[in-house]
Amino acid sequence: MQKQALVRFGIRKSPIGNKKKGKNMDKRYDGAIAFAQRWIDIIHKSKVTEDEAQAIIEESKYNFAEHFNRGWLNYRKSVTEAGDWASVEWTGSGAIFKDVLGREYIDCLGGYGMMDLGWCNPEVIDNVKAQLIRSPMPSQELIDPLRGVLARLLAMIAPGDIKYSFFAASGTEAIEGAIKLAKMYTHKDGFIAALQAFHGKTMGSLSMLGKSDYRTPVGVLYGGPVFHVPFGDADAVEKQLEISQKVGIDIAAVLMEPIQGEAGAIVPPDNFWPRLREMTKHYGVLLIADEVQTGFGRTGKLWGVDHWGVEPDIIALAKSLGGGIMPVSAFCSTEEIWQCMMYPNPFIHTTTTGGGALACSAAIAAINVTLRDKLWEQAAAKGEYIIPKLQDLANQYPQIYHSITGKGLLIGQHFHNPDVGYKVAAGLFKRGVLVAGTLTSAQTIRIEPPLVITYEQIDKVLNRLEDTLNEIGKAL
Repeated sequence: MQKQALVRFGIRKSPIGNKKKGKNMDKRYDGAIAFAQRWIDIIHKSKVTEDEAQAIIEESKYNFAEHFNRGWLNYRKSVTEAGDWASVEWTGSGAIFKDVLGREYIDCLGGYGMMDLGWCNPEVIDNVKAQLIRSPMPSQELIDPLRGVLARLLAMIAPGDIKYSFFAASGTEAIEGAIKLAKMYTHKDGFIAALQAFHGKTMGSLSMLGKSDYRTPVGVLYGGPVFHVPFGDADAVEKQLEISQKVGIDIAAVLMEPIQGEAGAIVPPDNFWPRLREMTKHYGVLLIADEVQTGFGRTGKLWGVDHWGVEPDIIALAKSLGGGIMPVSAFCSTEEIWQCMMYPNPFIHTTTTGGGALACSAAIAAINVTLRDKLWEQAAAKGEYIIPKLQDLANQYPQIYHSITGKGLLIGQHFHNPDVGYKVAAGLFKRGVLVAGTLTSAQTIRIEPPLVITYEQIDKVLNRLEDTLNEIGKAL
């Protein structure tokens, strides 16, 4: 059946072949042109037939397996739990998305926090379209206005005295920039981060990450000293600062997530962030807040650090900054700290595509919607609605649940073992709800929907979760 779908759609799964010069090379180029044009035609279609959809599914699986990452297919519930035809995402609106076959899902993953405004927010798309027609990318020589507009806009809403920003495309780039900025300003090399922390997977960010799964295979990471302490343990941070000072190891910064996301929506004690601010000032160390996942309303405040009224020296932003439409990230700091980015060499940190006009146009619109609609208030109210109901389910099924954690719409369901967690995730997927186990804890499943999810949709999720738990509970 699947092979027939490919044939009906004119798709041939064949290897690339030898990359030789001459006529063979010309033929290969001809094949690439035909392949690209076919997919351009697909992209421009408003609808596809069932036969075309099935062929797209099979070719997508082949392309991933042969040219991207075969292991992803083994990991994804969209392949292993979707029945005869794997789920290939196609379109969406708000908290609902559909796969290429038209199957509908409630999104409680939110692109790991990227979809705060939901799928295909029309205001963000309209702004990007308008800029796309005018000028999609900068010349690199002339002043591109939207980069300055976005930087000023962030200065208007960022915590404390944050004034300057640099733009890139991903969260890990924002963390890399924050690390570099801290080192340049302080002329120090050491960092303190948290166990179970997630800050990205490029080399500098990976050095700060607090789990061996991603660090060990790479070997030697960032060259400077990095110390990891338990998240939420202010005494441990202070002790490490004290020891480092006594043995002559200079610490540039303490880097923390306001609430740990990938570890499972872990909320620190209320005195943790205020004490971090107090002790970093005492020891002459910078405080970096990784707001990549918590920023822009996810946890019930505009910024994660707003829960404790703390003003960090540097913040890193990404994910929902682009409104779920364009990839854009930033690291931001005060005028004093930013001097080393401007003098003596204003080109000390650059990127060709970061801060492009399309990305900035998306971010400007996304911030406007977030502020106008006070989405952090929606996140707070919906979190207060969901979390007690999840706690009731956890109490009802103690053989399944360990605990419920989180703030706003960054919520963690913690299970007794990874097998049970996967059964819950798979059961929800079969019932049309998308969730995922976290990257640093297979025993944890986050509920992290778009902030615009409706209460009716929330109730459907809770009902389907209860049905899933009932099924699992009977089998235990």
